[in-house]
Amino acid sequence: MGYVLCLLMKQYFKLFDFKQKVDYRTEVLSGLTVALALVPEAVAFAFIAGLSPLTGLYAAFAMGLVTSILGGRPGMISGATGAVAVVIVSLAKDYGVEYVFAAVVLAGIFQLIAGFLKLGKLMRLVPHPAIFGFVNGLAIIIFMSQLAQFKDNEGSWLTGTPLYILLGLVLLTMLIIWGLPKLSKAIPASLVAILTVFGLVVVFNIDTRTVGDMASIKGGFPPFHIPNVPLSWETFMVILPYSAIVAGVGLIESLLTLNIVDEITETRGRGNKEAAAQGVANILSGFFSGMGGCAMLGQSLINVSNGARARLSGIVASVMLLVFVMFGSGLIEKVPMAALTGLMIMVAIGTFEWASIRTINKMPKSDILVMVLVTLVTVFLHNLALAVIVGVIISALVFAWDNAKRIRARKSIDEHGVKHYEIYGPLFFGSVTTFNQKFDVQNDPREVVIDFYESRIVDMSAIEALNKITERYKKVGKVVHLKHLSPDCRRLLANADEIIDVNVLEDPTYKVMTNTV
Repeated sequence: MGYVLCLLMKQYFKLFDFKQKVDYRTEVLSGLTVALALVPEAVAFAFIAGLSPLTGLYAAFAMGLVTSILGGRPGMISGATGAVAVVIVSLAKDYGVEYVFAAVVLAGIFQLIAGFLKLGKLMRLVPHPAIFGFVNGLAIIIFMSQLAQFKDNEGSWLTGTPLYILLGLVLLTMLIIWGLPKLSKAIPASLVAILTVFGLVVVFNIDTRTVGDMASIKGGFPPFHIPNVPLSWETFMVILPYSAIVAGVGLIESLLTLNIVDEITETRGRGNKEAAAQGVANILSGFFSGMGGCAMLGQSLINVSNGARARLSGIVASVMLLVFVMFGSGLIEKVPMAALTGLMIMVAIGTFEWASIRTINKMPKSDILVMVLVTLVTVFLHNLALAVIVGVIISALVFAWDNAKRIRARKSIDEHGVKHYEIYGPLFFGSVTTFNQKFDVQNDPREVVIDFYESRIVDMSAIEALNKITERYKKVGKVVHLKHLSPDCRRLLANADEIIDVNVLEDPTYKVMTNTV
């Protein structure tokens, strides 16, 4: 705990380094706007997980504050999320909230380890179509989640006057958010929209649903609380799968959000630092009665679109959220849900990658497939980690298939009667069949050269293929020279010699490898 406090203090002093250019007005106002948008989201996600509203609000406070100070992406917002809620809902139902707190702490430890091991770089493996699909799916989820506001308590669609009032307030909110930046950017348009709609509802006493109609958000400071679970192997095995999934989902969603914010701001965040910060935040969230969470794309886009670029906005958002809970619940509960619904619909519109639709005819079919599948998995399964993994696997298989077809062999016979096979393309598990078909062992001359200047031996399947082709030539009394093997290929062959009988002897010059008979 002392180490964590030292890190927080270190980042605190960095935050107020006067060499850093910070627009304090923009940061504070944007943070206030984000705090207002966080309230209904945190409450809704807590309900999804089957927990009390305060567990979601406390998680939003802890996650937002810690990641804003320690995180690798200034301006990015973290809090309680639906991705985590859908994972822990069965744990909360079957074992209770104390096991949820313990699972969140363990998930934070996993994320902290991932940050220290610098696993954030694995996000390089996520292809751009998968990111498009993730973003589009998340935009659709954000939009669909707002449709609940157009239903009554019995689940039926609103009709008549209540529907017209709600639609009018939502459209007014959207109009202000769209139009105000064209006139002035002095104050975040989303904050102006919320305050305008709030003022209209109060002044004209308009009967419409408010935050307080969802649940009471009144509470105190998050209590420090060690999860009350048995310290046993059985407990560990119960929470382990949930913790692993929460850690994975949280890291994937956080690092993808970081990449998207990087593109918008044309700056570069630090993935490994963000992973470690997410871990610390989840550990503290579990110890301070929170349900855990990760980065939130919607709230991050609200913050960035308001012009916030520093850590201060995230800190203000989390602190103001706690102020709402402790001192301002009566006022915040009167905020119309129509204003927040309009805000989130605009976030959904801004989140969707419309360019992916405009360029769909220009994209390779495999990329379209990845994008559509990731979108569908995200929307219908609400499992962002699974969606991204599906995208990565399909992209990897398509890449392997394409490269498997690219291996070529240029054949020629020199003045000494030696036949040369110049190999082009990588030799790996997907291309070994085509590679073997290139050789005419029975009709080739006594001496053959296989030139790998434009090729690479990639894996064990390639080594085995090389071993088999040299064996075939050896059986008919012919000599094979393997030429221009790169240093990494030679090391791979040397290591494989301890596992399989590699039919290759290394030439002392390190330029040619031969199979002698």
